[in-house]
Amino acid sequence: MHLLSPGPSVDDRALEDLYAYPTELTRPYVQVNFVASADGAATVSGRSRGLSSPADKKVFALGRDLADVVLVGAGTALTEGYRGVKHTELRAARRSRLGLSDVPPIAVVTGRGSVDPTSPLVAHTTVPPIVLTSDAAPVEWRKAMADAGADVVVAGEDRVDPAGALDALADRDLLRVCCEGGPTLFADLIAADLVDQLCLTVAPLLTGAGAVRVADGLPAKEPLPLTLESVLSDEGFLMLRYRKATPSGSE
Repeated sequence: MHLLSPGPSVDDRALEDLYAYPTELTRPYVQVNFVASADGAATVSGRSRGLSSPADKKVFALGRDLADVVLVGAGTALTEGYRGVKHTELRAARRSRLGLSDVPPIAVVTGRGSVDPTSPLVAHTTVPPIVLTSDAAPVEWRKAMADAGADVVVAGEDRVDPAGALDALADRDLLRVCCEGGPTLFADLIAADLVDQLCLTVAPLLTGAGAVRVADGLPAKEPLPLTLESVLSDEGFLMLRYRKATPSGSE
């Protein structure tokens, strides 16, 4: 990977420094990771892997390595076949050096209880998942998830409230939040103005009409300005890192 193009190569340590979370956080800091085609599609044949590349996968894995928790919507978790984050030698060494837990838990958002207690997301995991749900989810399902080992949190009435969900993560001292989608959860976070950083990989592909965009669902009241912080390129893929723009006159 190169910083800009044909800029200098970026090694693993430089990449880690580039994507590091702010220090001394006092509230959840939400980084959202997405890959999209050049014409804005979030998937190919319903899944994101058709858009990815080795460099994108490296940045994706780094997002997990640097986070306290991986946040994901139930639809994406089920479609992409999510399991618990795996323990690897590289991940363990990096997280130990940074003072983080061995592996981050996955926090899955499901307002109506669409995740089965026997799914790999619950059953095949080193760290118990956090299930962020609402009062609309059946009580029996919530109990079944808890019995299966999940940490079940009610954060909202008819649907999951993003701010309430992040408050629940903060209560567990999980402030470095790596959100991996999907489009509905991303739209909810944008509408609530809770996105601090967007890591967007643009794939050199045109997929045509039909695929969902990276944000799809609840509309935002107004566009939220971003500041471009870095651009990496690798074999035609662009890895863009944007941060929430600082209001004029503030630090």
